[in-house]
Amino acid sequence: MKLVHSGKVRDLYETEDGLLIMVASDRISAFDYVLQPDIPEKGAILTQMSLWWFDQLKDVVPDHVVARGDDAHSVVCRPLRMVPVECVARGYLTGGGLSEYRRDGMVSGVPLPDGLEDGSRLPEPIFTPSTKAPVGEHDEPISYEQVVAEVGAETAEALRRITLAVYTRGAEIARERGIIVADTKIELGWDANGVLTLGDEVLTPDSSRFWPADEWRPGRSQPSFDKQFVRDWLLSPESGWDKDSGNPPPPLPDHVVEQTRQRYLEAYERLTGAPFSG
Repeated sequence: MKLVHSGKVRDLYETEDGLLIMVASDRISAFDYVLQPDIPEKGAILTQMSLWWFDQLKDVVPDHVVARGDDAHSVVCRPLRMVPVECVARGYLTGGGLSEYRRDGMVSGVPLPDGLEDGSRLPEPIFTPSTKAPVGEHDEPISYEQVVAEVGAETAEALRRITLAVYTRGAEIARERGIIVADTKIELGWDANGVLTLGDEVLTPDSSRFWPADEWRPGRSQPSFDKQFVRDWLLSPESGWDKDSGNPPPPLPDHVVEQTRQRYLEAYERLTGAPFSG
């Protein structure tokens, strides 16, 4: 196999017959840094969760999966020509979307009602695309009109429709299992026949915000099953790290590593209804 790409948390290999093998490592990233140490079993948990979600979404959008890999960390998939837009759907207001809303009352050009706060449920899910920044740089929110200018009106409408359909199906299934999907980011690309296809991972704690439904309280930062826990620790006095200093974050302490692992594990087991076997 030939290594064709190494990202913050995933490595991509090409096989002799032109297929790709995507390997999810146990690395975890935050604020555009790869953190130390790894989170044990994280890659396997995310891979198996994505495979479960791809099965739930087969009638919504085709996906790139050809077969499960030789181990729990890997997937054999078809190559795609990736869309040059990050496709994000939000059903709740938090994170970067909250910052945009507080600044100008909208998110990615979508006007929102007055009086919303951290964790507020939106009147309906919205498509909030962003740029695909080079590694080490930040994605920037863009409007739907900018997506049209980038990929054309027909593709822009398809991206919005598919992203919202994936979010809606995922949020419905998760809510039945006691989890709120606050937002999610998906990767779409064209297959060899020009069909928009779901790639990368889908509806995992790395690409989505998962909140325990019974603890949802708007007006505060929500408890979560995702890497927001790690972000919160990095910004806490305990870490002693200044995000704007230009210095890399400190190593994660053992208790943060273990609690992060437990959050990912609980998300997997709640969603799938099955114990994680690695």
